[in-house]
Amino acid sequence: MAIGFRLLNEGEGDAFVSAGNTGAITVGATLITKRIKGVKRPAIASIMPSANKPFLMMDCGANAECRAEFLYQFGLMGSIYMKNIMKYDNPGVALANNGTEETKGNPLVKEAYALMKDAPYNFIGNIEGRQIPFGDADVVVADGFTGNLILKTYEGVAKVLMNGIKNAFYKNTLSKLSYLGVKNGIDEMKTQFDYKEYGGAVMLGVKKPVIKAHGSADARTFKNAIKQAVWFLQTDLIKKIEEEFSK
Repeated sequence: MAIGFRLLNEGEGDAFVSAGNTGAITVGATLITKRIKGVKRPAIASIMPSANKPFLMMDCGANAECRAEFLYQFGLMGSIYMKNIMKYDNPGVALANNGTEETKGNPLVKEAYALMKDAPYNFIGNIEGRQIPFGDADVVVADGFTGNLILKTYEGVAKVLMNGIKNAFYKNTLSKLSYLGVKNGIDEMKTQFDYKEYGGAVMLGVKKPVIKAHGSADARTFKNAIKQAVWFLQTDLIKKIEEEFSK
């Protein structure tokens, strides 16, 4: 992994994709690839499915402890990503909280809210956990500890639901026959909520495209992680983030 980051830093590669240890990738991206000037902390951002449309969750584990200005910057980088990669016109950025009111949350979230409400991006306020799966925000901002919990809970609940649906249809002959009538709809839902469709999380805030694939990535997942790197290069996303932070 260290050799890969060194080659990337020396211009011998255009992007770095790995399903390796998250901590090692974070350290390599930050210390070898280096941060974009003005970025306080790089963050892991993951495209996630919802009932409405895909959204970006960040930070998903790079920074367990954050300051309010980090969260403010996560919102800015997330907005730039969704505009350029996902082609959202004016992505709504929300702050993960235990209530929608401005007065809710711990001191970190309250301070971040005060900064983000005057941000140059489309800050839409706080978002509760139950709203996230409905796609009420295009970018959900949290510290790395909270974001990682949301991400893994999301994955776990999705697996439980899909296993429950499968077990319900396999109970008896009649239920198996009834499955044939809804198979297409269930297959579409599985595709919609399959994290493998998005390949991996991106490290936003460093000078080169760095993609973190899931630890249990199969061939299709890794292919889509490489596709994320291609999107970075095609849209010149790093330059766009650099330009925004130079302001």
